[in-house]
Amino acid sequence: MTRTTAPVPLRPRALAPGDVVAIAALSGPLVAEFVPGLEQAEATLRRMGFRVRRAPLLEVGRRHWWSSAPATEIADELNALLRDPEVRAIIAHDGGQTVLGYLDLIDVEAIRADPKPILGYSDIAMLHLVLYSRTGLVGFHADLAMPGFGEAWQAAPAARRRVLEDVYSVLLTGPEAIGTLPTGPSWECWRAGRAEGPLIGGLLNRIVRTQATRFALPLDWFDGAVLFWEEMGGEASWVWSDLHVLRHCGILDRIAGMVVGVPRAIGGLGSSDGSPTLPEIVLDVLGDRDVPVLGNVEFGHAGPNLPMPVGIRAGLDAAQRTLSLLEPTVRPRT
Repeated sequence: MTRTTAPVPLRPRALAPGDVVAIAALSGPLVAEFVPGLEQAEATLRRMGFRVRRAPLLEVGRRHWWSSAPATEIADELNALLRDPEVRAIIAHDGGQTVLGYLDLIDVEAIRADPKPILGYSDIAMLHLVLYSRTGLVGFHADLAMPGFGEAWQAAPAARRRVLEDVYSVLLTGPEAIGTLPTGPSWECWRAGRAEGPLIGGLLNRIVRTQATRFALPLDWFDGAVLFWEEMGGEASWVWSDLHVLRHCGILDRIAGMVVGVPRAIGGLGSSDGSPTLPEIVLDVLGDRDVPVLGNVEFGHAGPNLPMPVGIRAGLDAAQRTLSLLEPTVRPRT
């Protein structure tokens, strides 16, 4: 097997007050009931010091099947945002089912010339993984405009919102490492141990689909990595099956640690019929692999999200229930 070298993370330039952040329909359409939340998201971003622009496809009533537009049109809009020097960050307004349709249409040379933070999770996780594979771009697995900034943040206690704003401020504007992420009461040690390595992951079923494309991450890139994943919807048996896909393709033999998000709407988890809990599923598939596991961390569909930047080195201590980002996610503006 030919060994490959994991990329040096391609960090975007740090944002500054007044920079333009574009909210774009990178997957699903904008439905009317999301408009108030979208406006709340815009207000949150303005309070953080940014100017906000809606991309043209982010319009109520604009729809193509389950998407905001045909995949080619979404790719054209994304490429226009990537090439626009005024736009300094791109936030997906929601997830969906469309990214798979335009993975091969993205202007990767525009990304290399002017890398920008792209924020989102769910379907956007595949975009992060593929752009990391193709360019080394640090993917900001973080909140969507909706239901993240515009709904989950608004429902959180005021103290939690202040913590999140501080974390996201360093994430986007601070050319220093965030350090230890704020621990939540739901965090659990599922297997003790320590690990340090680049974060790689996202929505579990999107990790599996990414690895089935020609843009799959080489297996060597998982050597010593901290794999993070979450899942939303489906059945407990599907989670078990997708984890076995990662086992069969060799990923679980290479990683140094695992961080699991809070599950959302997964049928059959720990139900009264004797179905397994999520920790039982994870430990069953891992077997005797000496991999520390930190579970029930707030990222993904459980929201509001702690950021999990793809390609950035992280430190994990499962027994102490700590997770730290050890490198900056952006480079200095100069």
